[in-house]
Amino acid sequence: RGRHGGTVCRLDGPHLPDRKRGVMAVVPVDGAPSAAGVRWGQAVRTVLLATDLSPTSESAADRAVELAAQLGASLLIVSVICPPPLGPGGHFGPRVDQVRDRRQSAAQALVARGHRAGVPARFLIWEGEPGESIVAAAEAEGADLIVVGSHGRTGFHRSLVGSVSDHVVRHARCPVVVVRPVDR
Repeated sequence: RGRHGGTVCRLDGPHLPDRKRGVMAVVPVDGAPSAAGVRWGQAVRTVLLATDLSPTSESAADRAVELAAQLGASLLIVSVICPPPLGPGGHFGPRVDQVRDRRQSAAQALVARGHRAGVPARFLIWEGEPGESIVAAAEAEGADLIVVGSHGRTGFHRSLVGSVSDHVVRHARCPVVVVRPVDR
């Protein structure tokens, strides 16, 4: 049972076309309202895909486009740029404007993919801490469902770097679908 009256359940079965993907969702229990007043089964108008636009996040992108198409919803793609800390020798990593340009190109390709599937799609690029920014974007944009990928980290490494998907699941006010990457 989650912080907002939800429970974690596995979404697979004959109604989902690709059963090899591990998909987890946090949904309100027994139609009880979540913190935002969303009831499970309520029409989903906006699916928010939280993505870093990396190859690891492709499974989440696939699932988000698929869900938006099945639900007749629009797709909002959100990618968060975390300003880089100083690297070794006091040098910065890539400039934020360079990262933004690469992300915009990749996001535009995802928008086109959504359109080819008959899904109205748009993208936003935020700057900040990824977990907090995804939750803020979902609230600001009125998302009804969030789809986020998981890098599949476990144990010590996960405790060091944290988990964006964990943060989103714990703090979002709407249902969250967490998609694990698959070998392609």
